[in-house]
Amino acid sequence: MRFLLIFSVGLFGIQNAFSQRDTLDPKKIIKLDDIVVSAQIEPQSIRKSIKNVQVITEEQIKSLGASNLGDVLNQYVNITVVPSGESGRSTVSLFGLDSDYFKILVDNVPLVNEGGFGNNTDLSQINLEDIERIEIVEGAMGVTHGANAVSGILNIITKRKTPNQWDISYSLQEETVGKEYNIKDRGRHIQNFKATHNINQNWLASLGTTRNRFMGFLGDYNGKNVLYNSQGRGYMYLPRTYWQTNALVNYHSQKFNTFYKFEWMTQDIDYYDRNIKSAYNDRWGAYKYGNDKRYFYKRQFHNLNLNGIGWMNYDFSFSFQKQTRENEDFRYIISQKTEADNRKQLIESMQVFYSKGNLNKLFYDKKLALSLGYEATSNKGFALVDAEQNRTREVQKNIDNYDAFLVSEYHFTDKFSTSIGGRYSFQTLFDNQYSYSLGTRYLFKDNYEWRASVGRSYRTPDFYELYSNIIFEGHHFLGNEALLPESSLSVDTSLKKLTSFENGATLKNQIGISYNTIKDRITSALIGYDGATPKYQNINISEYKYINLSSPNKLIIHNFDLNIGASLTWISQLINNNQYQTDSRYLLNIVGNVGLSYNIPSWDTSISGYYKYVGKSQLWASTANGYVVSERDPYGWLDASIKKNLLHKRLELTLGVRNLLDVTTVSRTLLTVGHESSSSILLGYGRSYFLKLTYNLNINY
Repeated sequence: MRFLLIFSVGLFGIQNAFSQRDTLDPKKIIKLDDIVVSAQIEPQSIRKSIKNVQVITEEQIKSLGASNLGDVLNQYVNITVVPSGESGRSTVSLFGLDSDYFKILVDNVPLVNEGGFGNNTDLSQINLEDIERIEIVEGAMGVTHGANAVSGILNIITKRKTPNQWDISYSLQEETVGKEYNIKDRGRHIQNFKATHNINQNWLASLGTTRNRFMGFLGDYNGKNVLYNSQGRGYMYLPRTYWQTNALVNYHSQKFNTFYKFEWMTQDIDYYDRNIKSAYNDRWGAYKYGNDKRYFYKRQFHNLNLNGIGWMNYDFSFSFQKQTRENEDFRYIISQKTEADNRKQLIESMQVFYSKGNLNKLFYDKKLALSLGYEATSNKGFALVDAEQNRTREVQKNIDNYDAFLVSEYHFTDKFSTSIGGRYSFQTLFDNQYSYSLGTRYLFKDNYEWRASVGRSYRTPDFYELYSNIIFEGHHFLGNEALLPESSLSVDTSLKKLTSFENGATLKNQIGISYNTIKDRITSALIGYDGATPKYQNINISEYKYINLSSPNKLIIHNFDLNIGASLTWISQLINNNQYQTDSRYLLNIVGNVGLSYNIPSWDTSISGYYKYVGKSQLWASTANGYVVSERDPYGWLDASIKKNLLHKRLELTLGVRNLLDVTTVSRTLLTVGHESSSSILLGYGRSYFLKLTYNLNINY
């Protein structure tokens, strides 16, 4: 607490280092205040928004040279990106809550994955080249975004306009993976093509495709063609190939707009068995092999949006999405470098019909804004799960909900606004659910902005938690069809200060505190033994609370752009499965970040650096003997890049280094009475260098 107070007071005090003048230049307000749409009745500036909205721009994404969404979010102070070398997935954690509580949307439509809708999204399966900006809202968003928007939402706004008749771009990015790189089978290789055409003053069409080939990271392993277990077969991070193709048709007039967006995504991941086995047949004689796999992900995304203004403003979306995962199991004959006994089958799928609409209108000389909306979701899930005696069984279920919500904003004056909202959800699989929210915003003198809100949200169990069973020798991990929805109550408040100075500098300071409590939290807990084999099952056994104190700050002075932030999060998790339990103590997590960019206009060049410090953090860990506190060691993450425009901005050259501090793993220690044991958590694949070239062709005739 003392650290963050000193940090915030120090940054607020920076103001006096420049000037005693404390007036805000309206031009700088416009520069700082992006127009946002997330959690708003209608598009409006951040300054007018009752919710705090963080914006990541296209330029910031470009300066990072990011290869996936995880590279972008890794610099966000309250977000932790959680990679998995074993599965190839990368997900997000906010306030210590995993991706099941954080909703990811594309143009306000939740994004499907093979096990859910909007949550547990694999960040590596999102195309960065089509993003105009990213809007992040922290806290309870259950009223406007329904189930599972407990810790917040991330809304990806895609590109739907261009000032030119034709915009054609092609980019090529080459990146080392740690020290590993060659053009054939090491490193990362990314290509992107996009063409956008203004057909006339009303119609626009675009087509784009992206290929991202990650050749894996060997680390301490030696690939697939080793013959002995002592040689370390496989990869630390699995190889994968990502393809995404998208198309857009947009019609725009003065009072009406509609667009249809299509996306097709595939991602193939190669898995290599760590254990080498021996066998014999008449064809090859004695041979070595591994039981290898390939994971095939496919996603189709359709979204039709209609919006316009009239007596009442309206916005309707109709979406169909489907994502599947197929596994191909085969025996890789190492000595022959060939495959045998290939078997391919569907493992998981999620098919979703989704529609959301709202009508909004201003009353009483625009003082009162009302929005009435609905959300309808029909999920059809499939999973092939493990069963007893080494068998499998198919699970097919429909999970549907039909919601209605009402949000109102009343502007008492230009400085004072409040918002009240409520949602009721009719559930087919669970008891009906509800959410509510109350928020307020007040603009004080000297450009101080105060915001506060309270809200109730809920999370419904996903397909994994309900139905998946993983049964293998030594462990049983079981789903639970009797799970109940979780409920959460959150409260947050923040104070923001905007200051401009006589020398042209602009400073934005903010400090905020939030509290959230979650009841009936779903946790995988030890429920007993089958002989000597421990059995774990998802059950509603825990209560989760967090207190977050954070302070993001921004300074713009001439061509410098400096961001400094810090966050303290105290997490309490009370778990009781009638056999083992935790206590309700609060465990502390500390994060800080610094981002600096410098623009050199005469060279048409920008230089950027981003550093994130993650302090020593604690959490409860489940062991065969009960729950114990585990500690993860601190680490720092540093990215840097330089971007240069050439040929009158037709050519963009970006050079950079990711993970400059060469982080790969961090130690995690289990703290038990009289004994400590350590293990490693995989965080990255070491220092990597990248080069990106983008050619932009703008045609007007």
